[in-house]
Amino acid sequence: MTQIQGCCVATSDAELQNQLKKLSQDHRPAEKLPRSPYLSVRHIDKRWQQLNQADSQAELLDAHTQSQQDCYHKNIENFIGTVKLPVGIAGPLRVNGAYAQGDYTIPLATTEAALVASYHRGAQLITAAGGASALLLRESVTRTPGLIFSGIAQAGAFVAWASQQIEIFRQVAESTTTHGKLINASLHIEARYVFLVFEYHTGDASGQNMVTIATQAILDYVMAHTPVQPEYAFLDANLSGDKKATHQSLTHVRGKKVSAEINIPAHLVQQYLHTTPEAMHQFERISTVGGTLSGSMGIHAHYANALAALYIACGQDAACVAESASGITRLEVTSKGNLYASATLPNLMVGTVGGGTGLPSQKACLKLLGLYGAGHARALAEVAASLCLAGELSIIGAFCAGHFSRAHHKLARPLKADI
Repeated sequence: MTQIQGCCVATSDAELQNQLKKLSQDHRPAEKLPRSPYLSVRHIDKRWQQLNQADSQAELLDAHTQSQQDCYHKNIENFIGTVKLPVGIAGPLRVNGAYAQGDYTIPLATTEAALVASYHRGAQLITAAGGASALLLRESVTRTPGLIFSGIAQAGAFVAWASQQIEIFRQVAESTTTHGKLINASLHIEARYVFLVFEYHTGDASGQNMVTIATQAILDYVMAHTPVQPEYAFLDANLSGDKKATHQSLTHVRGKKVSAEINIPAHLVQQYLHTTPEAMHQFERISTVGGTLSGSMGIHAHYANALAALYIACGQDAACVAESASGITRLEVTSKGNLYASATLPNLMVGTVGGGTGLPSQKACLKLLGLYGAGHARALAEVAASLCLAGELSIIGAFCAGHFSRAHHKLARPLKADI
């Protein structure tokens, strides 16, 4: 009997050979989707005719979805319907921010039992303690073209030229957008590779498409005017940290960098979390060591839970959770025996205009927050950081009190009498 670890699940040589045979190509012609990716009644009907799944069609393309389908045409290709997710509310969460000021009831879209309950508890605790102080520290969105030259001399000559073109780059970029601003540009040489780092302000939009279009315009200008032509040029060469956690974005910024903090009296920690500030501080100490040993990008308990649920509910780019859910949580015991807690997130990719924010359900959720439309993106970032802080307090409190497993068992597996 042979077992090849990491290859496939096989209990014998014969079974392994049988599994490998299944990997041979299927030469039958695939049935292609209708050519046009656009949204129209005719194209939707063609797609469902090909899929031939009446039950799925009834669920995904219900009457309400059909009545609103035109509003999705800028957000999706090969449209066949909508997916419904449960939305719960947590709060009120009091935020005393530079931009977010007030009590916020927060919509969270998730299929994970106990998640909304946990954030609701954390939000209530923060509000009972007077609210979280939140401060947007910095904001920018990066795009980083990469150029490959024949050698380091050519790369150096290009950098000497490009460093004199920054103002022109700014004019070219800003000609493509009403709200975007190129705020910084830098160049980095790595042998015959050159990376151009462009940082933008994107107003109230998350700005991914905005900076992509602006940077493409700069790259087009470069290729038309550079005295030293590269062998290859790419719009982004993976230095931006787009949709991934990186050390650079942890110490710098991509999106909006926000810190939220609160001082919580010990009796409120006991009342809401059934534990003590000292126990929570000790949890932070051991989890910091555990996070370091695991190679974690930052130290925190579960920012991704809050951000994924908030992003989906409010029309953000859910894939940006990969970069947004990095940061540092701190828990300390004050000289008076109370709990100091903070959360710093350097990569909150959020917006209140553009993208999915104008879709019906997502617009409704932003309106529940009072943060739909222009002028609210910075406030949304401060609310998001404060929400993450609420979640940190709640889950760490649950671990300290020994309630984590019990809460999931109770809420994820309710008794029939509770249904």
